[in-house]
Parts: sequence; structure tokens; C-alpha cells
Amino acid sequence: MQVTQISADGLRRAYRISVPAADIEDKVVARLTDLGREARIPGFRAGKAPLAILRRRFGEAVKGEVLQSAIVDATASAIDGEGIRPAMQPDIEDLEFEDGKDLEYTLALELMPEIEPPDLAAIALERMVVAVDEARVDEALGRLAEQHRHFSPAEDGAAAEDGDELVIDFEGSIDGEPFEGGAAEDFVLRLGSDRFVPGFEAQLLGARAGDEKTVAVDFPDDYPNDALKGRTASFAVAVKELRSADEAPIDDELARHVGADDLESLKARIREQIADEFERLSRARLKRSLLDMLAERDGFELPPGMVEREFETIWSQVEEAREKDGLDEDDKALAEDELRARYRAIAERRVRLALMLSEIGRANNIQVSEDELNRAMMEQARMMPDRAAQVFEFYRDNPAAMQSLQAPIFEDKVVDFVIEMAQVTDREVALDELTAEPAEPDAAPEEGQDG
Repeated sequence: MQVTQISADGLRRAYRISVPAADIEDKVVARLTDLGREARIPGFRAGKAPLAILRRRFGEAVKGEVLQSAIVDATASAIDGEGIRPAMQPDIEDLEFEDGKDLEYTLALELMPEIEPPDLAAIALERMVVAVDEARVDEALGRLAEQHRHFSPAEDGAAAEDGDELVIDFEGSIDGEPFEGGAAEDFVLRLGSDRFVPGFEAQLLGARAGDEKTVAVDFPDDYPNDALKGRTASFAVAVKELRSADEAPIDDELARHVGADDLESLKARIREQIADEFERLSRARLKRSLLDMLAERDGFELPPGMVEREFETIWSQVEEAREKDGLDEDDKALAEDELRARYRAIAERRVRLALMLSEIGRANNIQVSEDELNRAMMEQARMMPDRAAQVFEFYRDNPAAMQSLQAPIFEDKVVDFVIEMAQVTDREVALDELTAEPAEPDAAPEEGQDG
């Protein structure tokens, strides 16, 4: 096999590869011989058919199979022999082959840039920490008690107030015609829950058991049902029962009702849940700070193909959002070329971060284990329990889908490793500061990339 570099432009390389015709023929003969041991050819005993007969019957299919295998093997050998690291799947171009002649093709690829990983021990990060105070635990207990409070029939003639429950029948219509999903019987509605279209519940305040009311509402322009958005509907409502809320004591009985031994153990459980949520938010902000810091490290060229692929992915999402009038106001204010420039910068940032994290992971032998991938597949399968087997089969037979599972796991492992090695200083903050949206929110990568 002969490998000749024919071009070099930045990270782009092109090689002309030639595989001798004799090597192709040897592989064709070997494959035909293997087939001949099993093939049943009329007029010949099994395994005794002449090579010429086998070539006439299977030659074209075998040649295609051998050529594909030869290209894969030659490409791998060329990459290894040249000591290069492709950034993406190489392209096969200008393929030439005729019987009796050498196989020739051009291998076009982009190289991974030379990346100098940062000194992890010199990275300084600040971790926001929020203390779990008793007031927050009491607030959560109050919400829990409210969710589990009981309701009893109201006194005769009582008028509905905010927080009461109504048992109603209703039927909605638009221009006098009922619409699908607009009717129900014995529906339990808690006033103030905002479960219905805006304005519906407010018009039932003051209603009494036995009342019949007509409620008119305007469906919002962004209502998820296209047939109803922006339309005015009229609901005929029959109030069958009014229920008032009982007291909602926070005590051992409430604790036992939600599966705890007593009130103190319930408080401990809530405190732990709040602490876990604060820790999750804190890690997300810490990760964001780290990614911001790594993204500012320049000094290496980005593979153009990787940037273009990432930009095309992002841009297709932008166009989809634009078709649904889902762009934010900042994007709407930009001209087309400005919008493209903005999202190309985001694509470049994501690729830069992906390459940096990939290099840190490679340098420190960080890998995603089979067990971690299996757990990720199980999480996906839990979302569709009736199709769990198909979910596992889909991922195992689809390398791109498997990569979509592996990439975020790898990214988190690298981030955790860097945080462990870095100098991290804790700073206690208020919850508002922890949950505040950081500047330039589009800078953080939304999905894992390489690994």
C-alpha cells in the first residue's frame, strides 16, 4: 500500500492511497474460496465448484465487499502510519478501481489540533453555597400540608372563596359548537389552582352549590391546542358541590401520611431534599464557571468541519424556533447575518470546549465504563417501560445514539475531575444569587460532544 500526502491546509489533510491490484485479487480469491466451501452449485459437490464458476456467480458481490473492507483497512493503516488523529470521520473521494488495476482513492480529513491542557491545580473557582435554614424547611412543610389538606362539604348557601373546591359539570363551545376536550362531569376544581384557562376560575368565585353559570374565556395566543389558541369560548357550568378546606395541621399524622415515621423524620427528609437541590444548583453554577474559564483559553485552531457541523445543528433549531415564532426578543432584533454570526460563535465555543474537555479526559485516562452506559440506557428505558427492550436494542444498534448517551457522562466526569483538582473556595450566598441567570446564558454547551 502506498500513501502520498497531496495537500495540507491548516488542519485539513488529503492523502492519495493506492492498494495494489494483487492484494485486492488475493482477498477476492480468499473470499470466494470461503464461499465455495459452503455454496451449493448445481453439477458440483459441496466445496468442489471451480473458482471460475464461483467468480461468475458471486464475483461482483464479493468484489464490492472486498473493496469496502480494503478501504476501511487501508484508511486505518494510513492514519496509524502517518501518526495523525482525525477530528471527524474521514471522507473518501475520487475512488478509482478497475479489474486488474490498483485501487486508488483520496482520503480527506481534518486533524485534531494540538491542545495544551491547563494546569488543573492552578485553576481557581468559587462555589456558591446556600444554607438550609429552618424557615425554608417550614415553608416546604406548609406546602406539603396544603397539598394533603382535606376538604369537607361547605355550609348550605356558602359562597365559593379562593382555595375552596368545586365539583362541577361543564361543557364548552365556540360559536355555539362544542369542541373536543371541552366537557367533563364531576370535575373537582380548586379555586386559585390556575389549572384552567386564565379567567375561568375567577368567574366561579362566589358560586354556590346548585348554581348554573356561563363562563366566557379567551384562549391565549400561545395555547398549545392550535384549534383553540386565540379563540373565545363559552362554558356552561353546573356547580354540584362546594367544599371548604379543613385545617392543615403540621404534625406526626401528616408525616405518617406521606411515609415518614414522625414529624422530626419528615423535617430531616425535607432538609436533605432541599440540600440536595441546592447542591445540584451549586454544581451547575460551578460547572458553568469552569466552562467559561476553559472557553477563554485560546491558542489552538478549530477543525472547520466540526464547527460547521455544530453550527448546522444549532441553526436547524433556530429555524425551527423561528417557524413557531419561538425566537427570543434579542434574536428577533438581529438581522439574518448577525443572527448567523451569533450562533456560529456559539458553535465555535462548544467545539472549543468539547476539544478541551476531550483532551483533559484523554490526558488523564478518563473513560465512560460499560456500567455507566448501561445505567444511562436503563434511565432511558424507565421513561418508556412498555418498550424497554426496544430502547436497549435501539442504543446498541445505533452508534450515534450511543454516543449521545456517552458524551454527557464523559463531560460530567471530566468536569468533576477538574473540580477535584482545582482550588475551589466556598462562598455562602442567598438563594436568589444562586438561581440568578448568569450573563451570556447561551455560552454553556447544551449537549456533550466528544469523548
